Amino acid sequence: MMNFEGLDPGLGEYAPGLHGGLEPGLDSSMDPRLDPALLQGVELDPDALAVPVSESMHIVEGMYSELHSMAAEVGIPVTATHFDLQEELLWMGNHRGHASSFFGPTMGRYSSFQVHMTDDIRHIQSMDTGVLFLTKNNLKCLTRGGLIMFDYPMEEGANMHSLILTDNNTLLMGGLQNYVAELDLTTVQETQKFTVEVPGVAIMKQSNRFFFCGHTSGKVSLRDLRTFKMEHEFDAFSGSLSDFDVHGNLLAACGFSSRGLNGLSCDRFLMVYDLRMMRAITPMQVHVDPLFLRFIPTYTSRLAIISQTGQCQFCEPTGLASLADIFHVNTVGQLLMSFDVSSSKQALSFGDSGGCVHLWSSAPEVSFNSYSRETELALPCLVDSLPQLDWNHELMPLSLLPMPLTSTEPLLSDWPTSLITPSPRRAPLVDPEILRTMKTVGFIGYAPNPRTRPRNQVPYKIKDIELEYDSYNQVPESPIGRDEEPHLYMVPKKYRKVTIKYSKLGLEDFDFKHYNRTLFAGLEPHIPNAYCNCMIQVLYFLEPVRYLVQNHLCQKEFCLACELGFLFHMLDLSRGDPCQASNFLRAFRTIPEASALGLILADSDEQTGKARLGRLIQSWNRFILAQLHQETLEQEGPQAYRGASSSTLGSSGESVIGRLFGCEVENSSLCRCGKETVRSSLTLLFTMHYPEQRSPDKTIEEYDFAEILKKSICLEQSTQAWCDNCEKYQPTVQTRNIRCLPDVLVINCEVNSTKEAEFWKAQTEYAYSKALKKEAAEPPKPKEPLPTEWCLEEELCSVEGLTFDTQAEDMRHVWIPLSLKMCISKSQGLEVSSLSEGEELTESEEAEGASVFDLVVTVSHIQDARTGGNLVAHIKVGETYHQRKEGVTHQQWYLFNDFLIEPIDKAESAQFDVNWKVPAVLYYVKRNYNAKYDLRIKNPIDASVLLTEASLARKQRKSHATFIPLMVSEMPQAADLVGLDAEFVTLNQEEAELRSDGTKSTIKPSQMSVARITCVRGQGTNEGVPFIDDYISTQEQVVDYLTQYSGIKPGDLDAKISSKHLTTLKSTYLKLRFLIDTGVRFVGHGLQKDFRVINLMVPKEQVIDTVYLFHMPRKRMISLRFLAWYFLDLNIQSETHDSIEDARTALQLYRKYVELSHNGGQEEFRKVLKALYEKGRKLDWKVPDIDSADGQGTAVFPSVMGL
Repeated sequence: MMNFEGLDPGLGEYAPGLHGGLEPGLDSSMDPRLDPALLQGVELDPDALAVPVSESMHIVEGMYSELHSMAAEVGIPVTATHFDLQEELLWMGNHRGHASSFFGPTMGRYSSFQVHMTDDIRHIQSMDTGVLFLTKNNLKCLTRGGLIMFDYPMEEGANMHSLILTDNNTLLMGGLQNYVAELDLTTVQETQKFTVEVPGVAIMKQSNRFFFCGHTSGKVSLRDLRTFKMEHEFDAFSGSLSDFDVHGNLLAACGFSSRGLNGLSCDRFLMVYDLRMMRAITPMQVHVDPLFLRFIPTYTSRLAIISQTGQCQFCEPTGLASLADIFHVNTVGQLLMSFDVSSSKQALSFGDSGGCVHLWSSAPEVSFNSYSRETELALPCLVDSLPQLDWNHELMPLSLLPMPLTSTEPLLSDWPTSLITPSPRRAPLVDPEILRTMKTVGFIGYAPNPRTRPRNQVPYKIKDIELEYDSYNQVPESPIGRDEEPHLYMVPKKYRKVTIKYSKLGLEDFDFKHYNRTLFAGLEPHIPNAYCNCMIQVLYFLEPVRYLVQNHLCQKEFCLACELGFLFHMLDLSRGDPCQASNFLRAFRTIPEASALGLILADSDEQTGKARLGRLIQSWNRFILAQLHQETLEQEGPQAYRGASSSTLGSSGESVIGRLFGCEVENSSLCRCGKETVRSSLTLLFTMHYPEQRSPDKTIEEYDFAEILKKSICLEQSTQAWCDNCEKYQPTVQTRNIRCLPDVLVINCEVNSTKEAEFWKAQTEYAYSKALKKEAAEPPKPKEPLPTEWCLEEELCSVEGLTFDTQAEDMRHVWIPLSLKMCISKSQGLEVSSLSEGEELTESEEAEGASVFDLVVTVSHIQDARTGGNLVAHIKVGETYHQRKEGVTHQQWYLFNDFLIEPIDKAESAQFDVNWKVPAVLYYVKRNYNAKYDLRIKNPIDASVLLTEASLARKQRKSHATFIPLMVSEMPQAADLVGLDAEFVTLNQEEAELRSDGTKSTIKPSQMSVARITCVRGQGTNEGVPFIDDYISTQEQVVDYLTQYSGIKPGDLDAKISSKHLTTLKSTYLKLRFLIDTGVRFVGHGLQKDFRVINLMVPKEQVIDTVYLFHMPRKRMISLRFLAWYFLDLNIQSETHDSIEDARTALQLYRKYVELSHNGGQEEFRKVLKALYEKGRKLDWKVPDIDSADGQGTAVFPSVMGL
């Protein structure tokens, strides 16, 4: 009888059709599936709700119905069932230790064997090679046919209940004891034990975040995947836990509750927990007494709840359970003992106490797994069942007919003895020098290494290897160094990967000027995913792109166009100092498309050189153009920054990126049936396609670059495609044509394999031989005079041999032209040809719409086995950039290799020796294309960014406010003072090594992230009162909050639990950018590091750093705490740092500095500094213990709450 007492009365308010009263004289004809034997001794409640059962027996798609039942051993309870994860098998184990398997939906018996003589089987788990069976104190692995692979007995007192495979070779076993054991399946040895609380672990599950352990005490604990330490615990039931399951972000559990002296009773409320917030959501009331439950996710996250009497109910974990979703397993009065769901979610299995296994399915043709391997079945006797051969079938294999063996003819498989005799390779002779100097002790000989061979290597005397070894020794010494590989000599020094050598002072004493003598800014390479530095430089030196992103500002937190605009602003301000793209790369890591395309590298891949950088940068090139096109094309919604003018370039419905790089393409597909389909699309770049080599001698034919480029743009290829006319996949010819020419032609070279590299190499050799012939036929041209500043002495400029230019030598390794002529004619379509230097278009060509494209960018992959390779860019920097940086107007090619920048010759930019320098990306621009674009920067950041904004933190209240925003009348003006301090947390720890002499060498510095930024007023009646005190929310994992130095505590940066004023980094960054653009002067202590981590470039005249104000040359830097004690009699930073206190103190110190400088002059101030350093040395720079109640600066500045 189903008892619904205690339920919500509203649940009974259904249509009358659902309330069928049950009469005492009920006969079985009402329901053909109702067994009369089930009604014997059953008291039916006439007031209870009847569950209607459909008349038909056929299986309805999506609804579970009984498919088959099989009695394994009658009367012996089935204690475990399991669907095989590799094959179409259903396993069961019973109370007497016997296991059986059934094949497919028909449940034909496959195998049956005894696992344990006495104990019941408690858990079954299939693996690739066999099946694991867990009993009380024994784990056994058998093949699917029943052969024992291993037998692992537990220690005495073990009472195991469940196991879980953590990977292919490791499993965890838990039970009613105070430990969980980890077993290595390769060695069948216990590797470690994890201590757990009594009464132990009865059920175990796993997700990608936690191990979930169910305890008989009614609790579910969440444990760390590596250490098994408990992270969270849910107290689900007061009595005991019967089952639980996990899916996505939900955990559902069923169990028993204590009912006082009556003991335990089955709880009809399922406990459901949200794993994102780690708290319970509304419990779910069901209509059956739950013993088992499983998530069965198909279209939704359905739950299957099973009672011991065979009632099953389906419901959503966050919705109401419906009576219509209940069905009954016909157990003929037996109780259900086990339950499992197949991996395909199409089949359910139930084991009952009578020894029966019931298979239910949701489809007539059920499969247990999505992709099952073929099950090995017993072969029938071939003698009795010879196949019937159809002689008329052409493909019938005659080998199916058994042939008698004859002793007269040899078989093909009988190899001659001479070919199968083992012939071991003879060991090489010992060096005679070793034998001569060897001393024997007992039967062991000792001799010094004569060093005639590489360490641990002995070459075998094979002719080819001998020749190769001899030539190896004759390679000239490497200019890189004596200890390095000789084949690396070909990589010039300026192209090698550059690294920053860190010292005690960090970057302060690293000489970047040695690598960059220009006024352009390099980019630092130590940040994760900084492989794209060269492409960032490429985009920066494209004038329309630079203006576009600097005019762009949107409300998205992570917008690559906004971050590029901020980065380009830094590159504009820099005077040769390197910048870092940390904020841009931080936003880049959050873009899902970048992760899906494999563009986000792990640190190990970058350091070990496993990444295929050439292919990677081409994918990145395609991604960034599409991303910028999308972000600047999107219509701006409500402005995140009140009053901020949206970009006129990005909100007009047509993206500047689309106008600049876009090319309208017409794709035509022609089926063999004659149906042609034409589609138009916009493409932002083109990929090179190289011709297949069809010559019999495998020689590579000569091609012109313009010819290959034309075929790559107007691509024609055959492929399988769907034809609507034929209604199937058909071979189609796909043709691509362009309707217009882009302003910037972007080409991915696709030299990703040896075949393409060999093709490119052959074409450079053809071009070089042509140049040699041409030079031999023409008289030499006088060389242009070198600038005098390039010559050490004037007479060197007129040395014989420098007066004539060897044009052919410049053509070595060059295949691509520096200029292209492109035209789209109505008659012949696209025409592409190379344009020699100095050649211009004729009037007729201009009238036809022809354009000249000049090469401005080449990106190369430098293949250097010593460092794993790197990416460099050759960029032709335009006149406007030189005008801004150097005050001159000329164009020049430069090599950009992270923070190494060097001018190069134009010929070098097109030279590709594919042995070490492989082309990746080419940019050709239409001559004078800049004239079409508005090249004016309208700074979109205005004063509205400083106004009041809402906090991201849910618990933040006005009473917690630590700052007062600026009023409109307080808006900062140029030269105003602003006190600033920032606090940081660590995202990645520093990587360092200890040298043999005990000194420490920093390999990679710690990666910091800004966590709190404070700005205080530097003048006016509210001087010293903060107007910015933002805690920065971060989505990245923090490894160290540095609480002692930063004052940041775990939870301060979490929007769910933080009580601070929490904002995004972009919001606070805009506030600082506005202050910088306004021209305020920042006062602080150690601001250089602060601005570096925030990723801001501040002009030196706008920075007043107290660490340098109170500093003597060649002396140590003095801490803010010591300066505050010495000059201001303040005791700060006694326990932890507070950025408001530090910013105020820095302002006071600056006022003190101005006072000392004006009153006594520089000579008197020098004496004050000397006294300061003498006092510091006496006290070992430690602040003596003083009374902390000296005001802490409150006498100087009013408090925030007082205002």
